[in-house]
Amino acid sequence: MSATVNRPEAARIGARADELLTEIKDDIEFDRLVASSQLYADCWATFTGYPIIAEWNHDTDKAPLFEEGLKVLALKAAVWEATGGDEAAAELDVAAPVDEMVHAILAQTNLLNRLAERRGIAVVHMTDQEEFVWERDDYTQDCYEAAGWGTPPERYWIGAAETRRRHQILDAAYARIGIGPQGRSHGFTFEAREEYASV
Repeated sequence: MSATVNRPEAARIGARADELLTEIKDDIEFDRLVASSQLYADCWATFTGYPIIAEWNHDTDKAPLFEEGLKVLALKAAVWEATGGDEAAAELDVAAPVDEMVHAILAQTNLLNRLAERRGIAVVHMTDQEEFVWERDDYTQDCYEAAGWGTPPERYWIGAAETRRRHQILDAAYARIGIGPQGRSHGFTFEAREEYASV
């Protein structure tokens, strides 16, 4: 998070974010948002978000991760509202697994747009504003705790230094099966069975 970005007092943001979270949960389409955001479609996945969770299991982790993703969107909306639409200020630092769930929620575009319009809530997210440098005891956590949500759960809120360490472990495992760093490349042609028979 850039030190030059001015953000409102955490107590103010936390209080408003909790109100926004309640607004979202009270919406008539909230149950559908829950269900659709937690689907793990065969057509998408990342190598760097959910997989850094120790003993990751989509079936048991999807519900608590959804809750964390929703809280992040409420926090971002509160900052956006308080700053008059400052995109840089509203793009809070977030742990990688939680950010992946945020993306899953944002993928429900039609539903989320209707919900946001009904409730008058801004949906805020811009990848070009993201910096994956979240560590404990930062502004995001201050706002989170000010909302009355307790401490961000360590299972999902993994700091930047630990995230880098876990990425190194994953990259070593991926390399053993021919996949490049963070899943960004491979040499498979999908033509010769021999090229993946040992995978």
